Amino acid sequence: MIFRYADLDPYKKAFVFELDNVLFPAQDYLFQVYYLFAAFVEHTEQWKSKEIIGCMIEAYQKNGERAVFDAVKTAFSLEPKYQDNFDRLLMTARLPLKLLLYQQMLELLQQIVVDRKQIFILTNGNPQQQLNKIKQVDWNGLEPYLTCYFAEETKPKPEPDALHHILAKHQLQRRDLIMVGNHEADELCAQAAGVDYANLFDFIK
Repeated sequence: MIFRYADLDPYKKAFVFELDNVLFPAQDYLFQVYYLFAAFVEHTEQWKSKEIIGCMIEAYQKNGERAVFDAVKTAFSLEPKYQDNFDRLLMTARLPLKLLLYQQMLELLQQIVVDRKQIFILTNGNPQQQLNKIKQVDWNGLEPYLTCYFAEETKPKPEPDALHHILAKHQLQRRDLIMVGNHEADELCAQAAGVDYANLFDFIK
């Protein structure tokens, strides 16, 4: 069953969302970073960026984000100095293309705004990197209605500290809130804080 906004408890006053793989696909950011890194290496080493990108995406798909640099370093005998370039891009890259929200999540956010309810983004991960992503999302004019928190600044999810902070700062009760995520950490965080939880896939096919 796919939820619509109208299916949700009308007495909810606020919604809390994770960022990666909830509002937009995380790989949309990462693959653009890989493109920029491959272009940089091509410029300095005269290797074909297409082959580098292919190696990076394959490593990501097989073994996850943390395996990517080691895979390309081994495949192309990259010098250790490139680690700094890669890490810097992951944190601060200016992307060629805007990050696009899942269509169903964009529609959900717009309906929440029309209904004059609060929207919070509570995201795990490095705050600098997460802020860089937020700045490069095409929010379709929703920016003034978003309040963002970085869980790393208190304790990362699944610890509920950041969620408790949101409740206290914005004078909300647990029953006022629903958390939307796509990770076990999100669900456990919601359970620990005593707030309702919905999975991303309750809203999208």
